[in-house]
Amino acid sequence: MITLKSKREIAKMRKAGLLVWYAHQIGAALVRPGITTGEIDERMERFFLDYGAQPLFKGVPGKVPFPATCCISVNEEVVHGIPGKRVLKNGDIVSIDTGCRIDGWCGDAAVTHPVGRVSADVQKLLDVTMRVLQIAIDAIPQCEYWSQVAKLMEDEVIKHGFSVVESLVGHGIGRELHEAPQVPNYVSTEMFRVGGDFRLQPGLVIAVEPMVNMGVKRVAVQKDHWTMSTVDRKPSAHFEHTLAVTEKGVQILTDAPEPGEERFDIQKYLT
Repeated sequence: MITLKSKREIAKMRKAGLLVWYAHQIGAALVRPGITTGEIDERMERFFLDYGAQPLFKGVPGKVPFPATCCISVNEEVVHGIPGKRVLKNGDIVSIDTGCRIDGWCGDAAVTHPVGRVSADVQKLLDVTMRVLQIAIDAIPQCEYWSQVAKLMEDEVIKHGFSVVESLVGHGIGRELHEAPQVPNYVSTEMFRVGGDFRLQPGLVIAVEPMVNMGVKRVAVQKDHWTMSTVDRKPSAHFEHTLAVTEKGVQILTDAPEPGEERFDIQKYLT
């Protein structure tokens, strides 16, 4: 069952979203050839803990509990990559996905970064995936049902010769990281079954996260029991925001601070 949030609850979720945005600024500043994915994860985790936020991903149950604050996925890794000793190199792309809970409410966002200079086709993949997320943000106030938004997202991906990952989708979010509804980035017959599609109404809060592959859409889990990679080993990109549907439109809860909002100092996490 979808739980709609009140204005007061959305305001509380904004604090979690703001901390997630700042954590991503730390990650973005650290991405460079020669750094390890583990170093990025450690700095972002320290930021959350210093400000009293609970990292949401660490300890998530599975065959092996997820061991890190961030999912950091490189090149053909789509999502759920485990940070560690891997060193980023020029030409890589790296997806950083993280979330936190503070005062009982959650935020979740992801960004894919180029490492140094990347090839033109890889940059196109990043640009298209980021644009697909923006298409969703712009379309939500104009549409009645999610399927209408998902169709626009899917069409944009296909137009550029890429593929939409279908085995992984976005989700509702609130007091828990994963709540109803499931939020696919494509349209299928399943979406039109009872409860498959959902109305875009004030109080709905969802994590929208297009995952776009340069090659085929199929992905497979790796031996670490978490990392999902493309089966053809071609690159994948991932962008995500936590979005609240309001009477005035869409509020991006994991976006930069607005005038009058709380600021956080991140300099010490960059050195």
